[in-house]
Parts: sequence; C-alpha cells; structure tokens
Amino acid sequence: MKLPAEDRELSPHTGYTRRHWETVADGLLDAAWRWASPGGAFLDLPGRPSVSGVRSDGLEGYARTFLAAAFRVAGAKGDDPHGWLGRYAEGITAGTRDPGREDAESWPLILDHDVQGQPMVESASVALSLRLTREWLWDRLDTAVQDRVEEWLRGALRHVPAPNNWYLFSSTVAGFLEEVGRGDAETARARERALGLLESWYRGDGWYADGDGRAFDQYNGWALHLYPVLDGYLTGETSVHGRRLREHLAGFRLFFGGDGAPVYFGRSLTYRFAAASAIGLGALTGNTPLGPGVSRRLMSGTLRYFLDRGSVGEDGLLSLGWHGPHDASLQHYSGPASPYWASKAFVCLLAPPDDPLWTDVEGTAPSEGPDTVLAIPSAGLLVQTTGADGVVRLHNHGSDHVRPHEPDSAEGEDPLYARHAYSTRTGPTAMGNVRDNHFAVVVGGVRSARRRIRPIGAGNGDGWGWAASWHNPVFAAGPPMVPGLRVESVTVARGRYELRVHRVLGAPPGARVELTGWATDPGESVLRPLLGWTGQDELRAPQGTAFTRWAVVPRLTADAEGTAVFAALASLSAEPQEGVEVTAGPSELEVRWPDAFVTRVTFDPIEVTGA
Repeated sequence: MKLPAEDRELSPHTGYTRRHWETVADGLLDAAWRWASPGGAFLDLPGRPSVSGVRSDGLEGYARTFLAAAFRVAGAKGDDPHGWLGRYAEGITAGTRDPGREDAESWPLILDHDVQGQPMVESASVALSLRLTREWLWDRLDTAVQDRVEEWLRGALRHVPAPNNWYLFSSTVAGFLEEVGRGDAETARARERALGLLESWYRGDGWYADGDGRAFDQYNGWALHLYPVLDGYLTGETSVHGRRLREHLAGFRLFFGGDGAPVYFGRSLTYRFAAASAIGLGALTGNTPLGPGVSRRLMSGTLRYFLDRGSVGEDGLLSLGWHGPHDASLQHYSGPASPYWASKAFVCLLAPPDDPLWTDVEGTAPSEGPDTVLAIPSAGLLVQTTGADGVVRLHNHGSDHVRPHEPDSAEGEDPLYARHAYSTRTGPTAMGNVRDNHFAVVVGGVRSARRRIRPIGAGNGDGWGWAASWHNPVFAAGPPMVPGLRVESVTVARGRYELRVHRVLGAPPGARVELTGWATDPGESVLRPLLGWTGQDELRAPQGTAFTRWAVVPRLTADAEGTAVFAALASLSAEPQEGVEVTAGPSELEVRWPDAFVTRVTFDPIEVTGA
C-alpha cells in the first residue's frame, strides 16, 4: 500500500489528508478481493475460521469490505475508478441466487442468533452499503435480483438477534428496505423494536449499555451511535440520537492517546481504527463538540497508529490482532474478515473534499493538552490523561459485560472488562498469566476474580477525579463465594498518579490480599504501598500484552481478616511520588500530597473529597 506524500502544513501532527484515507480504503479493498470466490459472493480471506464457520466468514469478508467501498464511492459522488461497485453487484447477484445451498457462491441464510446468527450481523453492512450506493448499484440491478436480495435481507427481520446492539442490524436492514420502497409492517416493527430497546439502554452522558446489563466499551461509538445517527443523516431527520452522540464525544475525545492509540478496553478490539468512526460521524453530521481540525487529528492519528505498527501485513490484509497478530485480542466469533469492521472509520469520506473536516489545519489531540481527569458517572468510568506523554488511562468501576441473567461466576472472567484500569499504552495480561491492575482476595491458595461490578459513584474536582465500586470476590476453584466477603474499591486520579484504595469486609481467617499494577516492560511503571501492605515484589507475564511480547507486573501483598483497608499509589511511569502521607481511622482515610492537597475517602457510605 503506497501512500501519498505527507502534507505537514495541512496536517502537522499526522501528515495525513483525505487522499490518504481514500488510498487506504482502496488498498484494503484491492488486497481483500484477491481472495474472492469466482462469482464474487465470498471473500474467503486466509486464516483460522471463526466459530460460525468458513461460509459465514466468507460472507463477512464480502459485507465488511463492501462498507469501505460504499463509503469510498458515495463520498466521491459515484466516482468509482477501481470498479468496486461492479464487483459487489456481481457478488450480491451470485450470493442471493440460492441462499442456504452448499455451493461455491450461495450465501448462508439468516437465522436466530443462537442457531446461525452471524449472517444477521453482515446483513446490516450489506443493507447500509446498498443504501449509500443506491443510485449506482441497487437501482441498476434487475428487478428479479432486487427481489432475491430483499428476501435474503428479510431474514434479519424474522429471526431473533442477540440481546444487544444486534437489534440495530435488523433496524438498518429495515431502513434500507423502506428507502427503496419496500417497507411494510414488518420493517416498521423492526425499527420500532430496535429504537425502543436503544432508549432503554441509554444511561446518560452519551453512553448506552450494550444490552440489559453494564457493558460499556467501543461498541458505543461504532454501533450504538453509528447506526441511528447515520440513519437520521441519510433521511434528513433530526433526533435525540445526534444530541447523544455530541454528549458522548465530549468525553470520548479523551479516549485517544497522543500517539493515536485508542484505549485498549472491551471486546472486538481487532476492529482497530473503527474506534474513530464516532469521531468522523460527529464531524459529518455536525453532532460534535470538536473542531474539524481536532476531529481529523483524532481520526488520522488512530489510522496512522495502526498502519505504522503492522496491522496490515505484507499481503495487504488486516490481521487478527492489535498491532499485528495477537490471539488475546480476539473472541470466539473473530474470523479472518472480522477486522474489516474497521471499514466503519471510512464514514468520514461522506464529508465532501471541501468540508472543513478536510480543509482545516489539524489541531492538537485533547490528550496532548493539560492533564485532565474526567468522570463518567453513568458508565462508572474515570478517564485520566497526561499531556507530557499523551497517555490515556481508563479506570473501570462500572463496565463488566455480565448479562443480568448470568451468575456472578469466575468461570466467565474476561480480562477485557474485569481489570481496574486500562490505557492507550498497555493491555491486560492473558488468562493464565498473573492478572494486572487487579485486587484479589486469596482464600485457601485460590485468588479471587472480579466479575459483576456495582458502581458506587464518580465525580470530578479541580484537576482530579474519583470513581468507586464494589464487588463480591468469586473463585474458580473450591466454593465459588465466601459468605459475607465483599471488596470496596476507590480510584482517585490526579496528574499522572492513581491512588488506589480497597476495603475488604468479611475476610475469613487465613486470607491474604494482593494488588497488582500495570503490565509493562521492566521499569515502566510503579506501584507504591501507602497503607496496610506488608509485601512487595514483581511477577512475570510471559505471554505479554497487545503492546509488549513479555511483561512484568508489580505486586503488593498482605494478610487480611475481617475488615481491613489498603492504599497504594500507582503510576504508568517510573517516576515515584515522594512525600505522600496517609492517615487512617475506623471509617476514614486521608492522603496528604506534597503540594498540601488533601484527599479524604470515607466509608459507610463511600464519599471522596479533595481540597
């Protein structure tokens, strides 16, 4: 993929312009189409199959790359010098000729999510792409082919989605069918159902839960905001969804490091620069608090971040992983074409070349400005940025990805949600290695896991912020829970430092506690004991993280029985904070910083103040 020359006058931070975005889209499409089936219905990219099987994976390759082509051509007002739409027209004609048949081209049927659901996900990309390119593709198909496509798409309206953002897939299909004059009661029901659920999942501050639980992650931007806001943009309608996207971006703008990296947090991270889709969508629709130059800085920063770090291999394909291949970044549903949901980032190309998004001079990324701490109470998240290094840290006191009907069991522990902290420079350690950024109660030699997170509160002060939660420690071996055992956790962020306070209640005799810090290369982080800790060492994580092949994790240890309070100071930096003094009483902990700032944490109930 040969990129155009950098333009450091227009884009002083990244050098990227609209032409770079177009070139990347074309390059990804060109490489993917080398693996097309003879009729173009499947793009069977090489690699390990997903749990859905190779036929579904081939459809995924077609549908997700179709999104990139659609944004590319629609943004160019139909100019298609590479003939992408002709290929997709041939593919959809072949794929819908006899759906469900086991031949070289027929697409799998869309069934319930627990039977054969992945095609429902891909149907949304197909429908949205057809909608974006209607006058150059759909309107030129034979009526018989259009009828076949409609019948296949209606499978998404007639079967049960997964209980989360999947309901927006059927709504997206319905929106397309209605636009091309094929709407009816069935499409209306799908849209009404999806919007009703979306409303029930809204938690405030621009954040939706991904279903009836507390899953907050990148799906907020690349799914829960993208589909309804883009639908409104295409129909010319204004709605509450645009206002919520603006609110979301007011905080989400801080989720990108100065080097362009998104915070490594939550599932489906192999979609990589799809994280920037919400930024581009906000700029396109006007639903953003960011200036055009800042929006492009964030978008181009994350695109360049991944291109510079090997996300595209020598074969021109996006790999399954983060920088390059990385198994721990994947889920069971990840297949060779899954990374091409990154195509959603190309929504920015719908903004015309003369739009300020492309003509304004690049601004500075918010994480490169003054040190910032932002509390997001609705999601139980605390964002901390440091301008000196552009690193973003995300402290998690509210997102657990545990569905309401699921037991609070250690068996489902997910490192992508269970940790207390994430960042743009580190990833969680893999299962089987020592847990990073984790507070464990050790009973009978078994370390506890953190699953269901109960947020207590979050707030901001002048240059500092806090978030708190509690959880019941659960164990993978022996009794799953210890009666009466509970852990309350508080994070106070200030500058580059994190005050981590944990109160254990109901610890049985013989129990121990452990606190771990950031998983990094040696010497890149610090975890300093302040109160209650008696032991200190460092453990190895041989599987490393998405950012480093091999990692070390600092650890503090102590005995615990009954009720006990522990405090430590962590920093994603090797510079320790000296002169911090801690005093503790029966129901209060006070931390005095070298500059005379005082943080007080009180219990029963938990409250945090600073002065």
